[in-house]
Amino acid sequence: MYDSHVDTPSQLMRLRNIGIDNPYAHVDFPKLRRGGIDGSFFALYTPAQMAPDAATRYALQMISAVYDAVDENPDYAALAFSPSEAARNKSEGLISVFMGMENASPIQESLSLLRTFYRLGVSYVTLTHNGDNAVADSAAEGRKWGGLSPFGKQVVAEMNALGMMIDLSHASDKTFWDCIALSKAPVVATHSCCRSLCGHRRNLTDEMLQALGEKDGYVGINFYPAFLSDRFAASAEDAALMDEAERVEAAFILDPANRKKAEAWERMQDRLNEIWRPGVKEIVDHIDHAVHLAGLEHVGIGSDFDGIPVTPRGLEDASKMACLWKEMRLRGYREKEIELVSGGNLMAVFDRVIKCSELNG
Repeated sequence: MYDSHVDTPSQLMRLRNIGIDNPYAHVDFPKLRRGGIDGSFFALYTPAQMAPDAATRYALQMISAVYDAVDENPDYAALAFSPSEAARNKSEGLISVFMGMENASPIQESLSLLRTFYRLGVSYVTLTHNGDNAVADSAAEGRKWGGLSPFGKQVVAEMNALGMMIDLSHASDKTFWDCIALSKAPVVATHSCCRSLCGHRRNLTDEMLQALGEKDGYVGINFYPAFLSDRFAASAEDAALMDEAERVEAAFILDPANRKKAEAWERMQDRLNEIWRPGVKEIVDHIDHAVHLAGLEHVGIGSDFDGIPVTPRGLEDASKMACLWKEMRLRGYREKEIELVSGGNLMAVFDRVIKCSELNG
């Protein structure tokens, strides 16, 4: 099983030891092993408000933290930069740690920096986060360029040449369609859901899902309750709690060594788990919808674990992935089909992007 998006590097920066089982963690190596997860893409997330030089430095610090975490846990994991390396790691009983970059701000306006991050092991770039940047417009804003910027079009071409996956989660609708038109390789949405089932602007429309399938691309279904159901946090009381949670987490991020702030965030997570949340059935509803529109071979899992403040009911961390496959079996999916959705499709699209770069290089 392969997960196309977890935010564990951010947790490493918050001093998490992922070699041990952490009670409030979505992801650590023991949980990945118990969940039967063969590999995950660790996302190097930089906030939209971070200045470009600071974003570049922070991304490099996260890469260093990922390398260190893997080096410190050689019995659990190894880095992987391609599907073939992941297959080798699996044969040796090791979990593969891939890297993606969430928000292109760290590359600034430099294709050389893009190439440097590729050489360091970054396999995909999520072009934006919750803000327009030098590359493209985001779903959260979408006012700067009307889609891709002129530099963004160069980035698409360079990523095609390198064999890096272009990730359109967080992209504005116009950015999405620009990339569909311009990319010579398949494109992906590593952690997105279906807008027909939940109206959040971050989710993909039916037309987008169809286009991803036609482009031979991929969508990884996100676990964040706000992307799964419009009912989540719909009441004023629940919405206020989510706002409070954001403030508590922000205080912890600024001072991760402060035990009082860490405990305040842990207590807040307990409170968040008490409100109504969609569960495993709603996740599989989104899988079903995406399979219907994009095709079975273009859908997977992009949990967003460690990047979401609250998880779905029944999938509180990476150790519980088997619940998904059980629900899919109940709906009539065969084992080979579950193997595709649980990671086969992700490795296949990664391989297609690499081969496309070789053909056009």
